[in-house]
Amino acid sequence: MTGPRAPLRAVSVQADGVRVPVSADRLAELSRRVLGALRVKRSLISVTFVTSRTSATLNRRHLGHRGPTDVITFALGADPAGAVIADIYICPDVARRQAKAFGVGIREEIARLVVHGTLHACGWEHPEGDERMMSPMWRRQEQLLHRFWITPSRTA
Repeated sequence: MTGPRAPLRAVSVQADGVRVPVSADRLAELSRRVLGALRVKRSLISVTFVTSRTSATLNRRHLGHRGPTDVITFALGADPAGAVIADIYICPDVARRQAKAFGVGIREEIARLVVHGTLHACGWEHPEGDERMMSPMWRRQEQLLHRFWITPSRTA
């Protein structure tokens, strides 16, 4: 489909001085697929990989928490055309620790955080603490992760 009604899911991925073991193109495509599954027609999303120090600064300044965190999403609302606008910040150092603790690969954990951040960008929320793993958002996250990353369709 082309023209003004065609989906325009703009997602940019960059690394701010950190190494990421997955290509930016593959992660941007993952986010676009999640947006498509959520029926988001238009988006302008940036995903930035940051150092532990930058993550800790963002976490303290905007959430009032100490130390680095895995992912922070700033859902900035929608523009007049209805496009979802958001900035997502992911810390690969925290992702590495989580991957080891959960017994998964670092690439899978980074993909999980991209899906998680994209869901937050679209308005999904979860409770704090261990309850989040039982939330509808967590279940949707894992479903989308398996659909588009872990066992992707050969025709998708």
